[in-house]
Amino acid sequence: MSFSTPDPLHPLILDDVRGAQKMLSGVARMTAMEGSRHLTQLVGAPVHLKCENLQRTGSFKLRGAYVRIAGLRPEEKAAGVVAASAGNHAQGVALASSLLGVRSTVFMPVGAPLPKVAATREYGAEVVLHGTVVDETLAAAEAYARETGAVFIHPFDHPDIIAGQGTVGLEILEQCPEVRTIVVGIGGGGLAAGIAVAVKAVRPDVRVVGVQAAASAAYPPSLAAGHPVAIDPAPTMADGIKVGRPGDVPFGVIKELVDEVRTVSEDELSSALLLCLERAKLVVEPAGASPVAALLSDPGAFRGPVVAVLSGGNVDPVLLQRILRHGMAAAGRYLSLRLRLPDRPGALAGLLRSLSVVDANVLDVSHVRTDPRLGLTEVEVELHLETKGPEHCLEVGVALREEGYQVIS
Repeated sequence: MSFSTPDPLHPLILDDVRGAQKMLSGVARMTAMEGSRHLTQLVGAPVHLKCENLQRTGSFKLRGAYVRIAGLRPEEKAAGVVAASAGNHAQGVALASSLLGVRSTVFMPVGAPLPKVAATREYGAEVVLHGTVVDETLAAAEAYARETGAVFIHPFDHPDIIAGQGTVGLEILEQCPEVRTIVVGIGGGGLAAGIAVAVKAVRPDVRVVGVQAAASAAYPPSLAAGHPVAIDPAPTMADGIKVGRPGDVPFGVIKELVDEVRTVSEDELSSALLLCLERAKLVVEPAGASPVAALLSDPGAFRGPVVAVLSGGNVDPVLLQRILRHGMAAAGRYLSLRLRLPDRPGALAGLLRSLSVVDANVLDVSHVRTDPRLGLTEVEVELHLETKGPEHCLEVGVALREEGYQVIS
């Protein structure tokens, strides 16, 4: 099964996505649709979470990769496939290839998270670590394809990939037939384009909203220009949607069928990830939480019922810890303070007693005695506190000042 692209604006039709759905039967799971009481109250209409973070390999990428590789000619399958990815696409290609009996080689950046490298190998791919940025890794994979004849599997810029990702849209219509808005993260655009093709053909009234990390948003300037525009993406925690240039094929679809593309900040992404973990009990990577971040940033802008697509859950545990602390700070639940105390016995114990009175949980304490800005009888203390929210942060600050403590920052 391989799809042609006779018209760059409309490379796919509903039948292509339905064909992909048949091909994926018994391969990709129909992932759960979970309601969110907190987001429902916030938006003022039902909000459901489409849990592609619970898909095999931990993201939607298996869908497109399987359809693309399954559609190769026998001689192409015999030559093997190659891909370049820092994570989700790598695992999708590795598992799809194993299921289809095709040899796969995946190039990954040298700094790729070790759990993702290990998972890609366990799914059956030969992993080659090359380059420090994805562009270098991509160039190496393309060179490998030219040298060996292996078929390069692009993560988003191919009709077969988009058709496979579009099966998420068909499932949404089946699981939530009353849906009026679908919110989905956008990197290169394969998932959003596939969902738009499937959904708009059946329910043209459904609004499809794409979301990008503000630090790495190539679609807004591209849509304004009317063609894909390359940007230099800034660092973002949402590395799964950090793409410097939209794909030509998905851009044509998104330009015609996606109603709006929004951007979200790093604070909003970390707050969304924290919400998914605490309220929905779902581990979601920052890119996967981007639709929730959009709902949090402007809840009144979405007509319900709303479906937010949680596109992936592959997050490195070390990064997750950092993001959660960032999310707690963004939500006003993590407070850092620097104070000056008299350098005498019992001073620190008195400070901690004052904090216990206002019910602030002390996570970390550090002493500084050698700063030249300090007086001979002074010590500087840095505190990291867990609080209950912005109002509690203010209460802590007021209480400390009333006790006579000198809060520097």
